[in-house]
Amino acid sequence: MHFSKTYSQLLLTLPPELRDNAIEYRQLKKLINQVVNELDSLGLSPSVLQQLLEHGETVDGSTRLEKIDGKWTAAISNVKEGQDDSHKPIVVYEIASKSTYLEPRLRLSFKHPHDSSQSDVSFTAKPSSPEDLQTVSGSILHALQLHSVAFENEALTSHDISRETDATQELIIPLRSDTAFFQLLTSALSSLSGHFNALHVNFNSTLTALATSISSAARPASSSDPKSFSAYSLAASNASTLRPSSGGKSDLYTWREVFQLYVEAEVFEGVGETSRGERSVEEAERRLKLFVGRIEDKKRTLKLTGSKEALDVFLKINLFILDIKKFQFANAEATRKILKKHTKRTALPIPPHLLSNWNGPLPESSSSDLALIPQPPSTLPRLLVQAIGETLLPVVPHIDDYACLICTSIAFKPIRLSCTHLFCVRCLVKLQKRGKASCPMCRAPTVLKADRTNVDYALLNFMSDWFPRESRAKLRANEREAAQEELEELGLSGSQGCSIM
Repeated sequence: MHFSKTYSQLLLTLPPELRDNAIEYRQLKKLINQVVNELDSLGLSPSVLQQLLEHGETVDGSTRLEKIDGKWTAAISNVKEGQDDSHKPIVVYEIASKSTYLEPRLRLSFKHPHDSSQSDVSFTAKPSSPEDLQTVSGSILHALQLHSVAFENEALTSHDISRETDATQELIIPLRSDTAFFQLLTSALSSLSGHFNALHVNFNSTLTALATSISSAARPASSSDPKSFSAYSLAASNASTLRPSSGGKSDLYTWREVFQLYVEAEVFEGVGETSRGERSVEEAERRLKLFVGRIEDKKRTLKLTGSKEALDVFLKINLFILDIKKFQFANAEATRKILKKHTKRTALPIPPHLLSNWNGPLPESSSSDLALIPQPPSTLPRLLVQAIGETLLPVVPHIDDYACLICTSIAFKPIRLSCTHLFCVRCLVKLQKRGKASCPMCRAPTVLKADRTNVDYALLNFMSDWFPRESRAKLRANEREAAQEELEELGLSGSQGCSIM
């Protein structure tokens, strides 16, 4: 299937606001045809230029892409071996700037013929064989000389003869159809860049509103039932009797599971060693479908009114990111292909970095004129995914951020040593009983100095509020372990029953 048809079908699957800002691929193809016709009218058929570019080094000289006066140029010379370089004719394709747009043009430098018989040299637009190239190249330049005389006699303003010294003449011919091609391309890319910026701003606003909605639905249980929460502090001396309660109505744990599944899905970007980096469109779409399937049952466990609507919005913004990836990939591919088609059909060499890395930063050595081609943000989907990680996911605290560094479970009743490292109380008691004075993290002698004043009550209250289930489970585990240790210290085993003497 031709790319033009594939491109059109893909755009039909995208929202209208994206589709309306897409590259006009078919219109650009039509303009390329007009460029070809314009070159033919100048006696420079693309087939001849193409053969000169392909065979220039072996048949009649050399072809090179170089930078002249700040402009990328392609120079075609037809100098025979042993011929005087002073008579070397040159055809140059350059892309100049006119304040706000690009103007492609041909710059022709050649010697005036000294022998009048040269005026009878015939011009062949399409050589029948590579052997005719030498004759053709000379004929082209002679035909261009005749063109220059005609332009001077008829005073055509579209062709500018900028310099003439002695027997050397330089002719500049603006390519009108090529100018229209680049104007359409650059205006489309400029519009696309502005549209992407607007999408980014709107996305951040939507994400902030969603974060507010989820924070209300995933609030701690104690916020809806203040009686279920009681603060613990050193002054109250009640840390030893704390009992976190499940309290009121909240979707905290459901949202925590949804976000955990989302992080594990790595829909748009991989973080593993073997799959690190941005996902392809196909892989992102596959992973998003799997994620949607895994959270279907989570919808039924949501209790609060706004939770289901918030979850639907969350899924929609991920579908939106997927659409942006499809749209950006399609436009990048359309731009790359249309520039390659331009080069292939017209034989006018466009600088390579525009063909391969048009949506990346321009090389420092590139012509400033070519910087007029806008550079759409190639990392827009990544920016949107980062916004989710920075704005939305932190709304619900994750238990891994509050784990003990020794037992790796929640560090409930946390003990913060003077070296600032944090451990749960049971792990610290075990270290002290073994006489371990050094902190397991930094080896500072802070373990044996720790006492009840090292309890981090602010973090203790936070954990009992945001992780009530984990806190209760950790307390039960600590109590069972402490009871077992007491029995062992008394010489009794936990499996032995009570005996009467």
